[in-house]
Amino acid sequence: MNKIIAFAGSTRTESYNKKLLKAAIFGAREAGAEVTVIDLRDYPLPLYDGDLESKEGIPSNGKKLKELFNTHHALLLALPEYNSSMSGVFKNTIDWVSRPEKGETDLQCFTGKVAGLMSASPGKLGGLRGLVHVRAMLENIHVLVMPDQVCVSKADEAFDEFGVLKNEVTKKSIEKLGADLVDLTLRVRGFHSL
Repeated sequence: MNKIIAFAGSTRTESYNKKLLKAAIFGAREAGAEVTVIDLRDYPLPLYDGDLESKEGIPSNGKKLKELFNTHHALLLALPEYNSSMSGVFKNTIDWVSRPEKGETDLQCFTGKVAGLMSASPGKLGGLRGLVHVRAMLENIHVLVMPDQVCVSKADEAFDEFGVLKNEVTKKSIEKLGADLVDLTLRVRGFHSL
């Protein structure tokens, strides 16, 4: 079974991207994946600092996240756009998780993984500019990023009072993104294993 780790790049309780993620998770589960949903708020990390790493090693939450990344085949990511780029909490998470420990190869927990990207933003582009930077970073650390992504603009108007996307076409496209991630991951797993 495909194992997918799903999270939003925001810690805000009412994050649009946390709401968006739910539709993609539904699509991935319907396609047969086992999805582990996490909230980065539950894994607080200090800002990455090489001196801190040398002195104290990787923080315990960084190790917990690294273990999750190591034991899952794919990443399902809903990422806000902050000042035309990715959020600090997302970048800091990747920075800590990418640090190798004794006995690990460089970027071990990313190599061979597949990622599906989506974003929701109140702006007109729906977070598109931030995903450009995310895609470049993930591809550089050996993650295969799906070519298709979904950006939801006017996110402040896109969800109903239950946090569900109002537009059925948009909802279906997000569900399809989750299902397509499962399909691509199955194909990639023919070449890589955990």
